[in-house]
Amino acid sequence: MSGTMRKDIKTGQSVSIVLKKDQRTGNLTKGVVKDILTKSPQHPHGIKVRLEDGQVGRVKEIH
Repeated sequence: MSGTMRKDIKTGQSVSIVLKKDQRTGNLTKGVVKDILTKSPQHPHGIKVRLEDGQVGRVKEIH
């Protein structure tokens, strides 16, 4: 499942995000959602979240 819809993402969920520094390479970082930062119901590049370890990026995959 892609991470473009806010309703599909819940805190405590395991996701893969792309960090700002990895946008060119597309490297994914796995983690657990702590906060959902995007307020709109959807975003074409993925909903922005903060992981429990503090990293911020856009969701590309929901596990």
